[in-house]
Amino acid sequence: MKEITIIGAGLSGCEAALQASDRGIKVKLFEMRPTCMTGAHQTGDFAELVCSNSLGSEIATRPSGLLMSELEKLGSHLIQIAKSCRVPAGHALAIDRKSFSQKVTKKILNNPNIEIIREEITSIPTGVVIIASGPLTSERLSASLVSLTGKENLFFYDAVAPIIEFDSINMDIAFWGSRYGRGKQDGGDYINCPFDKESYSAFIDQLVHAKRIELKGFEKDIDQGVRTGKSSFFEGCLPIEIMAQRGEHTLAFGPLRPVGLTNPHNTDKPYAVAQLRQDDLGGDIFNLVGFQTNLKYSEQQRVFRMIPGLENAEFVRYGQMHRNTFIAAPEILNPGFQLVTNPDIFFCGQITGVEGYLSNIASGMIVGINSSRYLDNLESVIFPKNTMIGALFDYVINTSIEKFHPMKPNFGLFTPLSETIRPKKSRFEMYANRAQQDLNEFLQTHEI
Repeated sequence: MKEITIIGAGLSGCEAALQASDRGIKVKLFEMRPTCMTGAHQTGDFAELVCSNSLGSEIATRPSGLLMSELEKLGSHLIQIAKSCRVPAGHALAIDRKSFSQKVTKKILNNPNIEIIREEITSIPTGVVIIASGPLTSERLSASLVSLTGKENLFFYDAVAPIIEFDSINMDIAFWGSRYGRGKQDGGDYINCPFDKESYSAFIDQLVHAKRIELKGFEKDIDQGVRTGKSSFFEGCLPIEIMAQRGEHTLAFGPLRPVGLTNPHNTDKPYAVAQLRQDDLGGDIFNLVGFQTNLKYSEQQRVFRMIPGLENAEFVRYGQMHRNTFIAAPEILNPGFQLVTNPDIFFCGQITGVEGYLSNIASGMIVGINSSRYLDNLESVIFPKNTMIGALFDYVINTSIEKFHPMKPNFGLFTPLSETIRPKKSRFEMYANRAQQDLNEFLQTHEI
């Protein structure tokens, strides 16, 4: 019987194991918990959710809803289990996390094609292997992956900035412009949110006193170094709340400096300006330049909505600072998520650079399918780019390494529509309809 080894029984590893088993493959599934626990997990159950209990909106014209519908159409085991564990949450799929992980664990344990080994893997086994160890990969396995991939930047300690939906920005207050008129798009390449002195001072006061996500272990050491000035590790990417602690005017003379900009809505010179930079080809999402942060998500909503023009901001991604383990996927993986230098080795889950529960399930599903096809000497299945699954895989493989960071489903990953569609609801409907059509046509010509 053909066999695959899977390292990690999180969302992606479990979906991969079940998909491979469906195709008659014998699976050895390694999970180090509960013998070796992480700093985030609470149990030894499989597919444990350590953050929110929501998998996102089920509305098909939302990015999460579209991805969910694609996964359901393709036969995802974990989506089916999640829907059996749902709790009331409006249009979102929120679940009882304990029931969910217990049901996934039971399904895996009762599968005759899957053997469970409860131990930490510290080196890569021989044969066909799926590495689904996630962002909390153990130090010893991480060291093996560095040796395997030849990339020293396996560990990623960083702060990232929030990403905002363009349509939620109040352009009656914000304005297009680049410093000293260097931009070209609509009068400038950046969206600028102007502060007067009063609004700036109020913003700084709330920023420095806002609640932060608690840091543990190595992250706490880094944070302490930043606070005391004894470490320069984060000097090129300091959380904005740490910069603000250095003095009320630090940001006004740094990332929020107002020089070289003219506000068409007001002749008064801004006291400070927060800038947003386009983050996708279609211009649907923008990131807050210089706003790397470790604030709690609720605090990011509260404090960053104090920025003039962002009072109704909708967040595609919140800022965060933490120790991530993920590979330099664009440099080392092929479109089937196999290691270019050794196609026996597949990667899936958050270690590849996808973010969010649904994305992890999606990558586990496709890698479970493709690793099985690989054993049968069949080519990998590559989904159309304008499906959400295809867009996520394309992002991971084809993004330049300089711009590569974990990404969750969003329509900014899609090829822009041939014409500008407003309002947002109509544009998203067109994205979703195109994706569903592309997937249906794909499935008519490909046996999955």
